[in-house]
Amino acid sequence: MILDKLRGAVVVSCQAPEGNPLRAPAHMAAMARAAELGGARGIRAEGVADIAAIKARCALPVIGIRKIHREGRPVFITPTFDDARALVGAGADLIAADGTERPRPGGETLPELIRRVHDELGVPVMADVDSLESGLFAADSGADLIATTLSGYTGSDHHPEEPDLELVRALSETQPLPVVAEGRIWSPDHVADAFAAGAFAVVVGTAITNPVDITRRFVAAVPRTLARE
Repeated sequence: MILDKLRGAVVVSCQAPEGNPLRAPAHMAAMARAAELGGARGIRAEGVADIAAIKARCALPVIGIRKIHREGRPVFITPTFDDARALVGAGADLIAADGTERPRPGGETLPELIRRVHDELGVPVMADVDSLESGLFAADSGADLIATTLSGYTGSDHHPEEPDLELVRALSETQPLPVVAEGRIWSPDHVADAFAAGAFAVVVGTAITNPVDITRRFVAAVPRTLARE
């Protein structure tokens, strides 16, 4: 079972945003294969094309998401069942979806989405949440795992710099589902701290797979007196 494969795993998120020169299925497939060689035990990927390319080169289980940005719709991570169906068709082994109580397109509810994914697609669902309350709601809705992916990214334009390990701990202590630490995991120490806080698995993205952001962090360390204007 896929959940058994992810227990104690580092999962690498292989995604490239608009404008990133690595934004192509072939590049994401190569990134996933590199992560596999490095010891990752799962991949998180966005979109049908990337997932199909990754599954063709990488033997690891893939957590699939589809980001659909719609005007006035705050839910954008796998917002509908149709999105989930497309991801499974591309090879996703597990679906990650927004697990908050915010309204979804077409009036679909999270419990309905999860039930249909289970019954019609036969794969588990990981709920991306932003708070303890959302995590409890997602657990009650039938999710198989809870991830802290959205912590710090809803309700404010100011995003924290550090991972929300307190949310990992709170979710681990208050509900029975496996908890995945995701979001702003920058270092091996953060990974160790997340497992110490009760994480079932840890997802690392930008710190491994976005060389643009990684380079910016190193450049920012140059003393101002030496940096070029």
